[in-house]
Amino acid sequence: MKSKSVALSLALVSSLVGLSLGLPAADKKPAMPPLKKPTLKVDASPVSDAKSPVVTSYADALEAIRPAVISVYSSKTVREQVPEIFRQMGAKGREQKQRGLGSGVIISPDGYIITNNHVVEEADELKVLLNDEREFTAKLIGTDPKTDVAVIKIEAENLPSVTLADSAKLRVGDVVFAIGNPLGVGQTVTMGIVSATGRKVGILDEVQGYEDFIQTDAAINQGNSGGALIDARGRLVGINSAILSNSSGNIGIGFAIPINLASSIMHSLIETGTVARGYLGVQTDVLTADKAEEFGLPKDTKGVIISNLNPADGPAVKAGLKRDDVIVGIDDRKIASVDELRLYIGQTAPDTKVTVKILRNGKPETHEATLGRVTEDNVAKGELLPGVTVEPLSDETRKQFHVDDRVQGLVVTELADDTPFQESFRQGAVIEQINRAPVTDLATAKKAIRTGRNIALVYYRGVYRYIIFQVR
Repeated sequence: MKSKSVALSLALVSSLVGLSLGLPAADKKPAMPPLKKPTLKVDASPVSDAKSPVVTSYADALEAIRPAVISVYSSKTVREQVPEIFRQMGAKGREQKQRGLGSGVIISPDGYIITNNHVVEEADELKVLLNDEREFTAKLIGTDPKTDVAVIKIEAENLPSVTLADSAKLRVGDVVFAIGNPLGVGQTVTMGIVSATGRKVGILDEVQGYEDFIQTDAAINQGNSGGALIDARGRLVGINSAILSNSSGNIGIGFAIPINLASSIMHSLIETGTVARGYLGVQTDVLTADKAEEFGLPKDTKGVIISNLNPADGPAVKAGLKRDDVIVGIDDRKIASVDELRLYIGQTAPDTKVTVKILRNGKPETHEATLGRVTEDNVAKGELLPGVTVEPLSDETRKQFHVDDRVQGLVVTELADDTPFQESFRQGAVIEQINRAPVTDLATAKKAIRTGRNIALVYYRGVYRYIIFQVR
């Protein structure tokens, strides 16, 4: 498992303490009428009398798939750091081999294997060990840090391979099994249930990733990364990726990448070596109950509000979408959050036509959009200047940095210690203009910057200021 950013050893401990205080007795109040007893639904039949028969073993379901789950050994050469004074004298640190252990899943008889990006990241050499003790050197086909998916390949034929399920049909409570090589003890199967679906826990925030995890209480430990999450019929539903723990060990909170997402990434990596993601060209905000009321919609309406469209000739503009439209669905999928919209569009290939379902002035409409391609110029969040990370304002960032609703622009969310713009900008500052041009997204802001002297209109702690900064 990834030691820091992926294993996420979060020591989040909540304590509830009950306190009993001796307070003076209040005046005696009149007796309240007895509460009406609730009507309860009770099924007193034993478990064996329910619709599902008692299962005494899952061995048959797992027997066919276990040979397709393999161990992945990685190694990379690193050089020890030496003090600057010794480097000036020509000294070099000793080279050492770092070794890692993970798991993988054979998805085709000719040797394609899905695993995690963090299992193979920066590896100089990859070895694969099969259940029958055969060992192969693996070739890296491609990686996608934004989903933590990687594809490797070994040269072999007639290999055991898995059957893929439709992970979108998983339900909370479904029985699942985690298979991998935890802590190097050998192939191990653990059992649990689907604890939740569609989880976003911030594991991939550093790379602006796409999270849609299956959460499970099946035991997952270091070395399980890249292994299989299997349903009760022996089909692959996910790729084990991470745990939350305050001890680096399993506490019953594990996460797997849904196989629908992993397989779409896999196909793109095999076909092109990269991942091409769709781009709609909208900035959005979640539709809360209060906002729904302001837009003349029922309070329980779910969707996201288009707060801005960019660029001017982007897919959303061409499709006829407008600011203040409420997106409630894409194709056959309901959209209830900004993350759901970003995930669905990001999983869809560029040039794909999608049906965008909206509410405009309270009335439903459908618009057909042809998706563009995500590039460095049209990502919402990123580096505007070296060491200066910005993103469009949202409800969350407005609350975090106490920004007035009337302020528009890009908020500085991160400021590196070594950035040359440390004196010019502050974390929480909102950049509204650069060189007198309004900026609403990263692309327009970058285009407004010129070599040499620049001027920016910045809102910070309730005050507008003009900031001069130099770009070399």
